Amino acid sequence: MSLDPQLRQRIKDLLQANRIVLFMKGDPRAPQCGFSAKAVAALTALETPYAHINVLADPEIREGIKAYGDWPTIPQLYIDGELVGGSDIIEQMSNSGELHSALGLPAPDRTPPTVTVTPAAHAVLRKAIDDAGGDLVVKLDIDPNYRTRLALAQPEAAAITVECDGVRVQVDAPAARRADGVTIDWADDTRGRGLVVDNPNAIPPVRPMSPVDAQARTSDGTVRLVDVRPADERAQAAVTAPFMTLDDGPAALEALPKDTPLAFLCHHGGRSGQAAERFRQLGFREVYNIEGGIDAWSQHVDSTIPRY
Repeated sequence: MSLDPQLRQRIKDLLQANRIVLFMKGDPRAPQCGFSAKAVAALTALETPYAHINVLADPEIREGIKAYGDWPTIPQLYIDGELVGGSDIIEQMSNSGELHSALGLPAPDRTPPTVTVTPAAHAVLRKAIDDAGGDLVVKLDIDPNYRTRLALAQPEAAAITVECDGVRVQVDAPAARRADGVTIDWADDTRGRGLVVDNPNAIPPVRPMSPVDAQARTSDGTVRLVDVRPADERAQAAVTAPFMTLDDGPAALEALPKDTPLAFLCHHGGRSGQAAERFRQLGFREVYNIEGGIDAWSQHVDSTIPRY
């Protein structure tokens, strides 16, 4: 495919303006394909800012970048104007430490995590490995949102291996610290039936908070209240406690330290629950949804607040 000179210059300008550029499907908060999600996970683990271009929103760039670097697929990572490669190469370089070196970062911590395989899980895994031919490992994938997947896989030289009484568990270097302390068990109880992973590092789920507790914690400054309703709704009924809004977008809230306690409020608790879950997935570790919303606040905290 020949590349239009104006489009070529446009791509050059993007690469000159940003040292690290990821051309992907979707954006880092919501990748629109599994390969883009893998690339984002590897880059996120480096905690280094990078520019991203959503090719789904720009068909011209989507086709043009393939011709520019003579690389047929998306995502594509560029560093200092040079093509690095797609998601598999990004992941391999992240595991080996080459990506860190290319960015001038310290080598990744390759200290093996502590992983426990219970006797019940060991028996199941040992049989599965033997039935599949024996030369396999248990691949433990934990993404930055702590979504976890177990699978039998071929050994990878760049991955970190943990020996558990003859069962080898492998984890990619970027996920090693997220895997530290993990227990793999076999369940046949309220957790379901099958292999389950208990990860003490996982981000806690969104927790409910009563309006009474929200009022008390907002007053003493131990939680930040976020009213997700639009301005016209807040004009009908609003709490007297200090609160933040999303009127100007989520950037200010997203920039807060991830250990900042957040309590989300809406009319009845539905929209605030969705917002709370989104911020939990962004890595905030103490997130609450105020039960019953402003309506319950009016009933149990401040009866002068109009109900609507």
